[in-house]
Amino acid sequence: MTDTTRNETSETERSLEEAFILSHPAAAADSLELLETADQVAIFERQPVPAMLTVWGRLSPDIAGRLLAALPRPVAVETMRKLDPGRLARILAAFEEDERKEFLSLVAERTAKEVRSLLQYPPDRAGATMDTNVELFRQSGTVADMRARLRRNRRPGRTGCFAVDADNRLAGWVTMQDIALAEPEERIGNLIRPVSGSVDPMATMEEVGEFLERNPLADLAVVDLDGRLLGAIRHASVVEAELERASLGIQTMVGVSRDERATSTVPFAVRKRLPWLEINLLTAFVAAAVVGLFESTIAQYTALAVLLPVVAGQSGNTGAQALAVTMRGLALREIRPAQWFRVVAKEANVGLLNGVAVALTTAVGVYVWSGSDGLAYIIAASMVVSMAIAGISGAAIPILLTVLRQDPAQSSSIVLTTITDVAGFFSFLGIATLLAGLI
Repeated sequence: MTDTTRNETSETERSLEEAFILSHPAAAADSLELLETADQVAIFERQPVPAMLTVWGRLSPDIAGRLLAALPRPVAVETMRKLDPGRLARILAAFEEDERKEFLSLVAERTAKEVRSLLQYPPDRAGATMDTNVELFRQSGTVADMRARLRRNRRPGRTGCFAVDADNRLAGWVTMQDIALAEPEERIGNLIRPVSGSVDPMATMEEVGEFLERNPLADLAVVDLDGRLLGAIRHASVVEAELERASLGIQTMVGVSRDERATSTVPFAVRKRLPWLEINLLTAFVAAAVVGLFESTIAQYTALAVLLPVVAGQSGNTGAQALAVTMRGLALREIRPAQWFRVVAKEANVGLLNGVAVALTTAVGVYVWSGSDGLAYIIAASMVVSMAIAGISGAAIPILLTVLRQDPAQSSSIVLTTITDVAGFFSFLGIATLLAGLI
C-alpha cells in the first residue's frame, strides 16, 4: 500500500469518526470511556476541538479530568477556552488545588473567575465537603466494562458505585456485591437500586448530618438543580465536620475565636481573646456591685461571705446543664425558637426540683457547720430561687441568640455566668437581709 493510499484511508477513518461523534455524541462518549487514556488522547488529537465539545459534556468527570490533564497542552488550552464554564468547572473539580490553578491560568481571566466562583462553596456547606473525584457509570454500560474500570481505579472500602444516565443525571446505586455476582454482559441498568436521597451542594452540614442519621449511607450523592451528580459526601467526612463544629462550639462558648488554633501565634490569640476577657471583667464588676449592695449585712454576719461561693457555684452548674441541653437541641433541630416557652418552662421546673433537693442537703450541711437554723433556712431558700433562675437563663440565652440570628454558642457561657452569679448573690444576700433576725 502506497503512502498516498494509506493517508487517504486514514483521512477516511477520521472523517467517519468525526461523523459518528457529531451524530451520536452520547454513544461516542460511552465508547470513549471504555478506552485507555492514551487511546482517548489519540482520538481527541485527531478530531477538531469544536467537534468534541458535546462529548466533553457527557464524559464522566473523573475520566474527563484525567483526559484533559493528558492532552497536549495546546489542545487542552483550546478545549478549555471553548468549553462552557459550568462544564469546565465540573471537570476541574476533580483536580488538586495547585493543578487547578495552573489550568485556570491558561484561560481568560473572566472565564477563570466564573469557574472559581462555581467551585467555591461556603465552608459549612455540602459542596465544600463533597468528594468530587467520583466515578460515574452509565446505566447503559455492561458489568464487564464496569469491572474493568474498577480494576484500573481501585479504592479501598468501596461499597458500591453511582449510576447515571446519558446526561450524567443520577439514576441510582449499584452495590459491589451485585457487580461481583452479575454476568459480564449484564447491563448496569438492570442492577441499579434506588438511592435513599441526595442533597444540594448548598445544604448545610447540619442538614447532611440529619439526613445521614435517618439514612445511614457510606456515600451521599450531591446533585445540582438538574439532578446531575456533582460528587459524594463520604461518611467519614461528615464525622470529621461534626467533630470540627463541636470543637468550634466549645471555643466560642468561652469567648475564643473560631479562627484560633492550638498553633496560632501569641499576638493573634491575644487579639482574639482579649475583647471577651474585658467583657467578662465588666460582668464580674456587675456581680461585685450586687455583693456591694449588701456590704453591711456581710459585715454583720461574716458566715454569709463563706457561703456565697456555694450558692453561685450550684446556680452556675445548673445553668450550664440547661445551656448544653438546649444548644444540642438547637444544633440537632430537635427544638425550634418557636418552642421557647416549652423549653424554658421545662428547664425552670428542672431547676426548681433540683434546687429543692440540693437545698435540703445544703441546709443540713450548713446547720451542722454553723448550728444556726436561720442560716440553714436562708441558704435553702436562696438555693431554690437561684437554681430555678439559672435553669431559665440556660435555656433562654441560646434561643434568644438564635432569634437574633447570632451563633447560639457565641460566648453564651460568659453571659450565663454573669446572670447566675448575680442571681445567686442577690437571692442569698437579699433573703439574708430580709431574714436577718433568724441568723
